[in-house]
Amino acid sequence: MREPFLRVSLPPMELFRPLYWDAGTLKLLDQRLLPGKEVWLTLTTPGEVAAAIRGMAVRGAPAIGAAAGFGMALALTSGEGPAEERLERAAREIRAARPTARDLFAAVERMERVFARLAGAGSAEAAAAMAAEARALSDEGVEACRAIGRHGAALLASDTTVLTHCNAGALATSGYGTALGVIRGAVESGKTIRVLADETRPFLQGARLTAWELQRDGIPVEIITDGSAGHFLASGEISAVIVGADRIAANGDAANKIGTYSLAVLARENGIPFYVAAPTTTIDRSIRDGSAIPIEERSSSEVTEIAGVAVAPAGVVARHPAFDVTPARYITAIITERGVHRAPYSDSLPR
Repeated sequence: MREPFLRVSLPPMELFRPLYWDAGTLKLLDQRLLPGKEVWLTLTTPGEVAAAIRGMAVRGAPAIGAAAGFGMALALTSGEGPAEERLERAAREIRAARPTARDLFAAVERMERVFARLAGAGSAEAAAAMAAEARALSDEGVEACRAIGRHGAALLASDTTVLTHCNAGALATSGYGTALGVIRGAVESGKTIRVLADETRPFLQGARLTAWELQRDGIPVEIITDGSAGHFLASGEISAVIVGADRIAANGDAANKIGTYSLAVLARENGIPFYVAAPTTTIDRSIRDGSAIPIEERSSSEVTEIAGVAVAPAGVVARHPAFDVTPARYITAIITERGVHRAPYSDSLPR
């Protein structure tokens, strides 16, 4: 017999921020070590920020964007040569770290625009202005997530079970979360929500990170294997699927962690709404549809090894696309800080 829904009135949840600016450095929680250890990195150069993004110490498109903003600010306080050259080097290195996340590119572009307006400013003044802009970018990300949570909460009934994939929570943003922001928003509004979290191979962001966040907030969560999602979607237990996104094309096609497309097809087959929650910075209106979204291919060893221990025969390689693209026709609605957008997305997203 299943446990009953948790029926408690939760206060507004304490805001957890996985990265922040501290006396000219970027403090960043190393997500590779969760849930076993909570280790904070101190980053002082754009190269260190790019390495943290590339190495998955920070992940999730909005969080990557916030880290990129701070990395650009660090270009003015580290390295040698003219400020313009340091910023250009930082932009190239950060852009190359992860190609799919639109928020990364949006943050770099924003910081470049700010620097262009600082022509004639002294070095100390320019550095202070860039740091202030990076902090503003991160703060705006939190407010966007809170708004996503408010809009999305209205789509969920009380006493309901939600399936989510990967981690689209506070850890994937500047705080609060996108997909988990919707769940948090629903709980804060007084609804009782239970979550099934896909483990999300090979980095296990669902098992390690989503479960850690929700347990921390007192929201009931159970982990399921990726391969069992179809079973649970067919069982009638799940009322909605909510995921984040790394890049959304102008027509609503959405790239998210590998395995998302499969969930969308299964949700359609079983008549379950499939929602994508993301800030407007994730939308790439320069891309007409998902076929043009760059898909990152990561190392084979991330699949053939777990914590450095081989789980596949020596010499066998693995294909490891980090993301897949869910066609807009499978998406019930896209939730942004501006509201709930429905098809045709080529009309509703620009509005």
